[in-house]
Amino acid sequence: MGLLTFKGGVHPFEGKELSAEKPVENLNPGKELVYLLSQHIGAPAKALVKKGDRVLAGQKIAEAGGFVSAPVHASVSGTVTKLEKRKNATGAYVDAIIVENDEQYESVEFTTADPASLTKEQILERIREAGVVGMGGAGFPTAVKLAPKDPSKVDYILVNGSECEPYLTSDYRCMIEKPEKIVAGLEIILGLFGSNCQGVICIENNKPKAVRVMEDAIKGKTNMSVKVVKTKYPEGAERCLINAITGRYVTSKMLPADAGCIVDNVGTVMAVYDAVVNGKPLTKRVFTLTGDAPSDPKNYLVPVGMSYSEIIEQGGGFKAEPEKIISGGPMMGFALADTEIPVTKTSGALTCFLKDEVAAHKTGSCINCGRCMKGCPARLMPNKLADFAKHGDAASFEEYDGLECVNCGSCSFSCPAKRSLAGEINTMRQQILAAKKKK
Repeated sequence: MGLLTFKGGVHPFEGKELSAEKPVENLNPGKELVYLLSQHIGAPAKALVKKGDRVLAGQKIAEAGGFVSAPVHASVSGTVTKLEKRKNATGAYVDAIIVENDEQYESVEFTTADPASLTKEQILERIREAGVVGMGGAGFPTAVKLAPKDPSKVDYILVNGSECEPYLTSDYRCMIEKPEKIVAGLEIILGLFGSNCQGVICIENNKPKAVRVMEDAIKGKTNMSVKVVKTKYPEGAERCLINAITGRYVTSKMLPADAGCIVDNVGTVMAVYDAVVNGKPLTKRVFTLTGDAPSDPKNYLVPVGMSYSEIIEQGGGFKAEPEKIISGGPMMGFALADTEIPVTKTSGALTCFLKDEVAAHKTGSCINCGRCMKGCPARLMPNKLADFAKHGDAASFEEYDGLECVNCGSCSFSCPAKRSLAGEINTMRQQILAAKKKK
């Protein structure tokens, strides 16, 4: 029997050997930390502090701005110097709280708890108050995800450890270094659902060491298993992973819970453990500095609010000036114009390249080879969708299921003409979704 997988997908150069075996190191930030109030899907958080206020590490400095939202907590102690708009990784300016680090790292007192003594509502409240969101990139508030309309229909909790994005190794290091925390976090999540709910830790077969470590960690756990999936991008995309593990399909009109599944990244599961057991909010995350430009690619534990430029500096700088710096990985990340960008809860990596190979390629005309369709995990026709997008034909775009695009970039990667298919499709998709939201 072959490895578990989905139809479609591509095989980009992995590049994980640069940092995979580098243990996580702690980094301390500089004098200024920037806490963006939009670090998650949904309504921005609302500031609870004003200029001149002194804050402590772990203190809630912004409250959730709605049902689908999440609070923000300080990662250092210091003084609020400004409330103003600052730039995020996509280039947008969003509201932010600026804190001057006093380098004392005085913390609020955290209240520990035994999950067995808590009700489901209390567990969800601790997760909500800790500001836990999906740390794999989407940033969906975890307390909302773990409270579907009908919990009895959920029979799978999938822990996403596939880390299919090239170069990134932060999730891998979490599995290698903190397997017991992942298992304990998964136990807490499983306790929110029925006794028939199974926890599945999903890992690509290019990570045999992680598979062995996690299999050892779940020994004796009858409601948990480790499933090895095929190394293929985008194996870790929510819909693709659900299909690979369960054979079920999720469309753009569904939530994973509608298919009986909830998917959480390994970092998110660890954050759930810290929130429920230790009472700690999400103020730090594991982060990979990688690519052929950094002098020493590594994995770091970095505080939310720290500048990307400081990570690069403390990481030893570059061998030479890179032509391209990406927030995230090369397939789904955002190219940066500068590195004065703060770490958020969803910031997983900086991938830095000496040469911008994408910009060096000349774009040609479609030759109708079908490679984009073969690579598309949603089984779409990216060449046609990109043409509809280019001509502003929203009706045809929807007719050809353009809203089912998962924005993975497999089509652009596969295209021999080097067309920016994913960019054109995603622009049209966002425009249509925005128009629907207004209605």
